[in-house]
Amino acid sequence: MINRRHFLASTLAASAVPFLPLRALAFDPATAPRLTLPPMLDVTTTGRLALSAMTGQHDYGAGVASATLGFSQPYLGPTIRMANGPLGAEISNTLAEPTSLHWHGLMVPGEQDGGPHLPIAPGTSWTPDMQIGQEPATLWYHAHMHGKTAPQVYSGLAGVIHMTDGRDDDRGLPSAYGIDDLTLVLQDRRFDEAGRSSYAPGMMDQMHGFAGNVMTVNGQTGTVAAVPKGITRLRLVNGSNARVYTLHFEDARPLHLVATDAGYLPAPIELAALILSPGERAEVLVDFSAGGSATLLSDPGRAFIVQDFMTDDNLSARITSLPQSFDSPPDNLAGSEVQTRTFTLDMEMGNMAGGGFGINRTPYDMGRIDFEVALGSVERWIIQSSMMAHPFHVHGVKFQVIKEDGLPALPQNSGWKDTTLVTRETEILVRFDQPASPQKPFMLHCHILEHEDAGMMAQFAVI
Repeated sequence: MINRRHFLASTLAASAVPFLPLRALAFDPATAPRLTLPPMLDVTTTGRLALSAMTGQHDYGAGVASATLGFSQPYLGPTIRMANGPLGAEISNTLAEPTSLHWHGLMVPGEQDGGPHLPIAPGTSWTPDMQIGQEPATLWYHAHMHGKTAPQVYSGLAGVIHMTDGRDDDRGLPSAYGIDDLTLVLQDRRFDEAGRSSYAPGMMDQMHGFAGNVMTVNGQTGTVAAVPKGITRLRLVNGSNARVYTLHFEDARPLHLVATDAGYLPAPIELAALILSPGERAEVLVDFSAGGSATLLSDPGRAFIVQDFMTDDNLSARITSLPQSFDSPPDNLAGSEVQTRTFTLDMEMGNMAGGGFGINRTPYDMGRIDFEVALGSVERWIIQSSMMAHPFHVHGVKFQVIKEDGLPALPQNSGWKDTTLVTRETEILVRFDQPASPQKPFMLHCHILEHEDAGMMAQFAVI
């Protein structure tokens, strides 16, 4: 068990910098607490899903309970395994304030998307009946109340979705949940002197997004993830409010990227490091067949520990070699676009009507539809940022990244995406396969949650 004094010392020492450079205390992976995964909620056979937004108490690892929120548990929510077909959901709200549940990456119409136009009042339930039809992918779900998204997600209203078609064995992919298929929700958290999680953003937090000084994975600190001596699949979800991770292993072992936000790549791509911004997901295969321990780090040059791993001889190594190929390449959308739109991600304090954050110099207004697109069409979008990098997310669609800062897309962005990091200028091709009425529109926004809440969001109808 983590010593509370050590936990607090790490917290306070890191308060002036993002994280301690590397582990400052002796660490023995053989005796460290094991990382646990959220419970699995498999709805592939029932087609029925029930979740409840609730208050709770959660110990991140210091022996001190923090006030938290969660879906059907004190912090975060279960991992939902779902398949194509009908899905009836009942989302209850036992909180004292409204909330919502956005299916981030799920291709459903606007009236089922769970954005800010679909609030769930205290003591009530939302019961969408959905028809799921998309490729396998790692998705997630989270609160999306306008003006409250950042504190509610930070407090724990989020969880992961595994979309499956039951063919991972044919693909040669690890698929044993919690053994060789690990779901890792990456979140940085800020703690007070008593060791309790704290969310009290100041002006700089509003400008740059709220960053923590302690790394948590699945709401836990200082753990070791047990893996078999073989190939392990890591489903990486950036659930942080604002932090961008540059993930790499301390011993330089490669990350084999097999899936991006919206599905599998045609074949694995070997990476030395993976950039993951808030809202993005990635599936990577890692070879642990040599045994021993390994450490996943972030931010080369100012490295901090994300997660430790250690092989366990009691775990069966079901997959011992890397697969060579998966599904067919995605459709090439180039040349099919019917219109080009440009979006600027603006943060100009005091120089914009209505506030300092907006898109195309206009802050978000729930009562205004910013534009309409044709159902079934493809458009080219150019997204620009001048002051800092912003993760850009679009509801109800998947897209292809064409250019980043005038160059071809990074290899890690070669698959279907719904969120991408815009450093200066990014071009994407967007396909609109789901309808969204002006009453229940789709959102496009920065996924730095403080920016989103402050107005860096727009909305559109798909007719």
